[in-house]
Parts: sequence; C-alpha cells; structure tokens
Amino acid sequence: MRVIAGRAKGRRLRSVPGRSTRPITDRVKESLFDILGADIEGCRFLDLFGGTGAVGIEALSRGAAHCTFVERDHRALRTIRQNLKETGLDAEAEVVRGDAFTYLRRPGLEPFDIIYIAPPQYRGMWRQALEAIDARPELLSLDGLVIVQIHPREAEDVPLRHLTLNDERRYGSTLLRFYCRAAPDDA
Repeated sequence: MRVIAGRAKGRRLRSVPGRSTRPITDRVKESLFDILGADIEGCRFLDLFGGTGAVGIEALSRGAAHCTFVERDHRALRTIRQNLKETGLDAEAEVVRGDAFTYLRRPGLEPFDIIYIAPPQYRGMWRQALEAIDARPELLSLDGLVIVQIHPREAEDVPLRHLTLNDERRYGSTLLRFYCRAAPDDA
C-alpha cells in the first residue's frame, strides 16, 4: 500500500495489525482519484472509519485542504497517525478518536466537500452512516459527494431524502457508490 500521486507520491503506508480493517487496493484508490480529478484540490475531506488512513492521505497528497479521520480502533488510530507523520501530511489533518455515528451527530461541524465511508464489511454500517448524513444534509457542501466503499453483495437501495445515488463503479470485490445532494425538487 502506497501513496499514488501528489506531494507524498511513492511513500509506503503502514497496515493496521490484525484483521480489523479492509484496506483499499492501490488499483481501486487510483481509479477513485481519477474519477474525482481536480475536485480534490482545496476540498474538506472526511474519512469515516479511517482504517489505515490511505484514502484521506491520498486526498491530502493530491491537494485537499484538510482531512478529518474518524476511527475508534486504537491500533488503527496509531497507524493513521504514523502514516500521516511519515508522509509529512499531519499538519492538514485532524484525527478523531471515536465512533463515526457519534461524530456525525456533533453540533457545529463545518460542511465537507467529500465524505468517504468505508466501514467493516457486512454490518450495515455503510447504510447507517449514509442515513445519518442524509438526516443532516448540512454536513455536505452543496456540490459535495458522499462515497461509499462496500462489497458488491452489500449493495442495496437506500431511501434517502437529501442525497441521491449518482454513480457506482465496481472493481472486483469492491463497489464504490457516489451520492450527491438531491435537486431541490427531488428532496
């Protein structure tokens, strides 16, 4: 696992000890950031269920202004902090120790331009997180994106009021779903 492009290009990233995380492959990560393109520059990025921090670190390396990582596993938190320090991207990052759902309920959060959701598989947590964001549309900037990384077998339609499924891409056993704000007449 490595940083693919930007300021920290080529830097290797540490893995979280054990099997508590499912890191994104370099192939999927590269495809994701090819899709995002220049939209990543200057954005506020939220990496829920941070794991190794690979996605948020890639965003920072490619020019995101800030990334907040939310993670509750102490081994993953340590790994995120080490990876940020070793890539030199820690100044633009905030690492929050705690539950993603509690974080999403915090009052006064500034809107994010991109929210990345990649929870442990087969627990329905992606759906819970998506519904929590849908219930608080102010968490997402007007032109923002919510991206969900799941196994294709986890995919299901989720009734939403403020978000709409805009695109999805499958890469082997990884499915990326892209949600944006619904048009005002759709909400």
